Amino acid sequence: MKAEVINPFLESARTVIEQVIQVTPSTGSLGVKNMEIIEDHIWIQIGMTGQLTGNIVFGIQEHVALRMVSVMMGGYILTEMDEMGQSAISELGNMISGNASTILSNQGVTVDITPPRVMKSEHIESFLPQKALSIPLLMDGIGELDIQVMIS
Repeated sequence: MKAEVINPFLESARTVIEQVIQVTPSTGSLGVKNMEIIEDHIWIQIGMTGQLTGNIVFGIQEHVALRMVSVMMGGYILTEMDEMGQSAISELGNMISGNASTILSNQGVTVDITPPRVMKSEHIESFLPQKALSIPLLMDGIGELDIQVMIS
């Protein structure tokens, strides 16, 4: 897996988060890690088909996701990730992935994305043992969003 595959998602996530969450994220260190279930996390999974196939997974601590959704909803404070919150965080994943697929298309790479699937850690049996390219986005005052790319 080539590291450049993650760049369109990183670029897109930065842009979308700046627009929607109104914070400029900084980038952590790129690495390869095994997908693992971490407690109190929300996972947004988006499938890709076409010239690149695989999954993009955004991992966010639940309290960070609640902060992000609250900002997206104009300051309305959510205390639990209810249906409305899941819909909003799902849309964030959709916006990031849609924008990334446009960037890929402009680079001559044709991909289609699936609708986002939002999962809470306690409802996931397990991820298949898979390695992912991973890079964290650090949002000052909000928390961290991990972008994990598993593309074959």
